[in-house]
Amino acid sequence: MSDIAEARAMARRLRAALAARDMAVLHAFALELAAGQPAFPDWSAASAAPSREGEAPAGEPASVARAEGAVRFLQTIPILRIFDEARAREFYCGFLGFSVQFEHRFAPDLPLYMEVARSGVRLHLSEHHGDASPGSTLFVPMQGVRELHRELLARHYNYNRPGLETLPWGEQVEVHDPFGNRIRFCKQSQDAGG
Repeated sequence: MSDIAEARAMARRLRAALAARDMAVLHAFALELAAGQPAFPDWSAASAAPSREGEAPAGEPASVARAEGAVRFLQTIPILRIFDEARAREFYCGFLGFSVQFEHRFAPDLPLYMEVARSGVRLHLSEHHGDASPGSTLFVPMQGVRELHRELLARHYNYNRPGLETLPWGEQVEVHDPFGNRIRFCKQSQDAGG
């Protein structure tokens, strides 16, 4: 079976599994998630790529063939604690430019759990007491940190005017969300492995 057919089947299974838990996602979003599993950045790249059966995963020697059940970490998605849905949306969507990918509540009056994403970064935001501690720090390696800095300043967000720092490991913009969490967006220098 080709990677494209596998990704489509995985997307259908994912939507069915989430629907069974009262979490509806768009088919296009399920395709994006499934496309990332075989190491494609998005659905467009997965559907355009030739089949890669028998290839080793990216970053591994060619002698390591893709095996069913082999351990392979695909991505880290941090969970950040939030306390106020409106302020979280204002900061993550309005100020940082993320888009909501899904939202879930066990009942209308219970805490929110949602995913936001932008340019390959996915974050889970949770009002649930046990999911995370406020005051976390995320380090996000990226390209275009100067452009991000200009974009953020142009938004005139009342609670955050981040600077652009040149540090030994690269150029960095640090923002603070309304809940005490920090995100450090960094264009790493060549010396720092970026």
